[in-house]
Amino acid sequence: MSASLVWHGHSNFQIDSPGCRIFIDPFFTGNPAARVGWQDAAAPDLVLVTHLHGDHAGDAVALCQKNGAKLGAVVGAIGPLQEQGLPAELCLNGIGFNIGGTLVEKGVAVTMTEAFHTSDSGAPVGYILTLADGFTIYHAGDTGIFANMELWGELYSIDLALLPAGGVFTMDGRQAAMAARLLKAKAALPMHWGTFPALAQDTAEFERELAVRAPTCRFVRMLPGQRLDLPGFTVH
Repeated sequence: MSASLVWHGHSNFQIDSPGCRIFIDPFFTGNPAARVGWQDAAAPDLVLVTHLHGDHAGDAVALCQKNGAKLGAVVGAIGPLQEQGLPAELCLNGIGFNIGGTLVEKGVAVTMTEAFHTSDSGAPVGYILTLADGFTIYHAGDTGIFANMELWGELYSIDLALLPAGGVFTMDGRQAAMAARLLKAKAALPMHWGTFPALAQDTAEFERELAVRAPTCRFVRMLPGQRLDLPGFTVH
């Protein structure tokens, strides 16, 4: 099985790596952009949560309960998720992990990064995923731009950066384009836009700014429900 990615709208991604299916921020219930409900989504092996706002933690616990998937989150977020019904044996590393830490699950290395945002409990984070074939994806979570993105770009060869670009609660298109430059990302896909009226309703600013600030970074255009082949970047 070759690697692929499905965008379920907002910051909700399904990533299929050989031997492991990962969901990040599985917000289905209440997500007007999602084309399927969590009950009809593919069964994950691993669920990652960037922070405990409802439009990110979403249906994480329900997916893990139904499918027996492990859940990864920052220390401090695991307790509230267990209070929602997450079984202790499904917590990745038992108590979660923390910024800078790396855990390997079914051939996928997951490195937790910082994010500059707020959270209902624990710290907001992002993730760098190194898939079984070496393809590397950065999911920034909800964040503003921060200078340490350059360090992550030096440490990891980021093939695809998933960057919030909706403004108001996160980076806007201009900041997201600068983030792609700092990360030295080979390609960038905007997220956290268009879901709600307060957010930017298109990605024109991001695409325009990316061409100026990071001209070697490929802009990836997707709509919710579409699948992206990796590493070919063909959208279906």
